Amino acid sequence: MKIAMVGLGKMGGNMTERLMQDGHEVVVWNLTPEPVEEYAKKGAIPSSSIADMVKKLPKPRVVWLMVPSGKPVDQNIRELKKHLKKGDIIIDGGNSEWQDSQKRAKGLESSGIEFIDCGTSGGVWGLKEGYCLMYGGNKKAVDHVEPIFKTLAPRYGYLHCGPVGSGHYVKMVHNGIEYGLLQAYAEGFTVLHSAPFDIDLQAVSKVWKHGSVIRSWLLDLAERVFKADPTLSDLDPYVWDSGEGRWTVEAALHQNVPAPIITASLIARIQSRDSDSFAMKTIAALRNQFGGHAVKKKADDGK
Repeated sequence: MKIAMVGLGKMGGNMTERLMQDGHEVVVWNLTPEPVEEYAKKGAIPSSSIADMVKKLPKPRVVWLMVPSGKPVDQNIRELKKHLKKGDIIIDGGNSEWQDSQKRAKGLESSGIEFIDCGTSGGVWGLKEGYCLMYGGNKKAVDHVEPIFKTLAPRYGYLHCGPVGSGHYVKMVHNGIEYGLLQAYAEGFTVLHSAPFDIDLQAVSKVWKHGSVIRSWLLDLAERVFKADPTLSDLDPYVWDSGEGRWTVEAALHQNVPAPIITASLIARIQSRDSDSFAMKTIAALRNQFGGHAVKKKADDGK
């Protein structure tokens, strides 16, 4: 297929590359020109503006947005709406709030432009391993772009969750669960770190990967983290929360669903900003490993 990718950051750029590796043509646009030039050298089709990008697409045009949630999504949709026609498709692959996705789809109805909300998981490893995709939208539209999903995801790694909003809702809960898993691993490694024994955390991470009931990809990453810095001495225990955990807690409260673990893990992240916690350093390091999320190093504070 021929598709446009708007936003060439750590996710959008790698997704562009993965699509091209499987024979898709990708027209690229970014707010700054340098990434466009970089991916053009790798085989992407450069464009100088949204309008120029749309002109280079066949009908029905398919545009994938990989930009930060909130205003950047709305700004790009407003611009795209000037150039797209009935039957064209916009995919929002970022971490948007699911109610916002429903509003955006509603706002496009009069023009006949289809909207697909696609929760995307895989982080900086997605280029090699593939991305888990959870999407919502009209069946005809999602069926049309299935070749894209099939390329981006590993086998069995993509799911049509239902109507618009359902994809980002499922991704929201996915990230809420991620909060709880990270907190559990972090607390466990902190207990080991403070034990009356000289326990090798990298070695423990490695052995738990083989046959243990708590083995997971996060343990693979934990082994990498503790191999590089066994005491995490270079990190501040500052863990950002990017929104999805809060939204999951809000949804649970709204639906009268008890979610104490996810709620507590969110509060722990907020507390991390005024603490010196090994657990929070562990979470920060693991988030950096799987998603390339920023970490706050000691030097950042002049320490």
